[in-house]
Amino acid sequence: MFSNKQRKFPENFFPSEADDRLYMQRCLRLAAGGEGLTYPNPMVGSVIVHAGRIIGEGWHHRAGQPHAEPNAIRSVKDQSLLKESTLYVSLEPCAHHGKTPPCADLILEKQIPRVVVGCADPFPAVSGQGIARLREGGTEVTVGVEEEACLLLNRRFFTVHLAQRPHITLKWAQTLDAFIDRSRDDDSEPPLLLSDALTATLCHRLRACSQLIAVGRRTQELDHPQLNIRHWPAPHGQQPAKAVISHRLTDQLPEWLHSLYEKGIQTLLVEGGSRLLQSFIDQDLWDEIQVETAPFKLKSGHPAPLLPTPADGHLSQKTVTADGHLMTTLIRRPEKFARV
Repeated sequence: MFSNKQRKFPENFFPSEADDRLYMQRCLRLAAGGEGLTYPNPMVGSVIVHAGRIIGEGWHHRAGQPHAEPNAIRSVKDQSLLKESTLYVSLEPCAHHGKTPPCADLILEKQIPRVVVGCADPFPAVSGQGIARLREGGTEVTVGVEEEACLLLNRRFFTVHLAQRPHITLKWAQTLDAFIDRSRDDDSEPPLLLSDALTATLCHRLRACSQLIAVGRRTQELDHPQLNIRHWPAPHGQQPAKAVISHRLTDQLPEWLHSLYEKGIQTLLVEGGSRLLQSFIDQDLWDEIQVETAPFKLKSGHPAPLLPTPADGHLSQKTVTADGHLMTTLIRRPEKFARV
């Protein structure tokens, strides 16, 4: 096995911390190219730098295909430069044989002397073993550059393996005075339209990142929602599965969620109604909440769920405005589940 334990690195070989962050940010942009396409694998990007210049890039395109590191390595025209380069990767290189060989072994084979890792991988078959193998082989390894951004990128993947349930996103639209719909007793009257063209597109992008979309029984009976992807490309042309949750099941959500985990469901999107959404919130069964607020009041109707109070160290809040519509996203901070 290659070892550089006695190797003397050239002067100015190690980039500055600012440069490390810059190259890792590039890894993250590359990784995002696999959004919705890599299931059940995470999104990963990789960059190879020689003498302050990027000489190779790659990302994971699809499960079963090469990972980000091999794609980046193979993109380098002059392979001899790898022995004097730094490889950046947003997630710990794998050390196990799956559908592809271990990335850590390839890095050692190519004698790449330094690797910078965004965050460790909680997947049981990796979980620190890739980093350990590289260090045992004499590779200089730095871990934790742009760590929070790397954790956020693959928050769905991490939740599945650490909580043993799907990553749960709650989504609804409401008026300025916090109503999600007018009062209706049957489906003879259509639901209140709260989204505009842009926010509807954002909703369908969210659906494209979800394997299962759930609504309550009452919402299904009143709205007959299609719960499919129409305004965003469907990953591999596949539509998400659908589930209708009865009131009885809301008392058994943890058990139901674990059963989804056992079936390989990594991502769950809950779109309504208010009672079902509130059940998830009250039981603290959520990882992300997206709320669209339309720029008008209704004065009466079905009240929207109550948002949880943001807690320091556990929630991150981001808001953007589009055409008068306020989009609010609450995300649990990655530190809450980064236990690797």
